[in-house]
Amino acid sequence: QVHLVESGGGSVQAGGSLKLSCEASGYIPSRYSIGWFRQAPGKEREGVAAFYIGGDLTYYADSVKGRFTISRDDSKNMLYLQMNSLVPEDSAIYYCAAARRFQGWIFREEKYAYWGQGTQVTVSS
Repeated sequence: QVHLVESGGGSVQAGGSLKLSCEASGYIPSRYSIGWFRQAPGKEREGVAAFYIGGDLTYYADSVKGRFTISRDDSKNMLYLQMNSLVPEDSAIYYCAAARRFQGWIFREEKYAYWGQGTQVTVSS
């Protein structure tokens, strides 16, 4: 079992930065993929960034490459998402999620069994 709790959301102007945190109790890198998803109003939830199972490989959505960085501190069971150069289109509820081993595209949402409650990010122009 993995229990996830996000924090760090808020409001920021375009061009600004935010760092999201996810406390991931029960997470073991060798057993789970873990990452960030987001859902904007009226849109489907989408994958943003993730560590593949094993913890060495990272993946990013094209829309955030070069602006967002996913990182972990395994000693603290923490997952982070550093978001720079934010644009209004980044406004969404951001979720931390974990999945047991699966094959295929890293952002297959249906494979992620463990989800946090989400944290709101609002970017104003």
